[in-house]
Amino acid sequence: MKLFNINNLQLASGMHFLVMTWITRQDRMLRIHRSENGEVVFTLSGQLDEESIAEVETLINSEAKSSRVVLDLRDLTLVNEDAITFLMRCEATITLKNCPPYVREWINAKRRES
Repeated sequence: MKLFNINNLQLASGMHFLVMTWITRQDRMLRIHRSENGEVVFTLSGQLDEESIAEVETLINSEAKSSRVVLDLRDLTLVNEDAITFLMRCEATITLKNCPPYVREWINAKRRES
């Protein structure tokens, strides 16, 4: 079982699921649920912004070398432009699943701009 640290939390990568919650300033919250069944799925719930992107990126990087990674966005309620840029970059190497229509449209519009 591989252990790694994120914000002073010791996590075991061999677990079947992991629920982590971050509460950021101004009572914004992002919850990340990790499940595994042939691929690692991180289900994001709540608000994805610049403060939580680094945490999600660390989790993805900790898994990407050994497993296929999927971000399930079905419970994502709010994103900002930094989050859209991050998701657009992620999509080059991992799968975005259940992407809310407004997020998908924003990603597509940002792609058209560049």
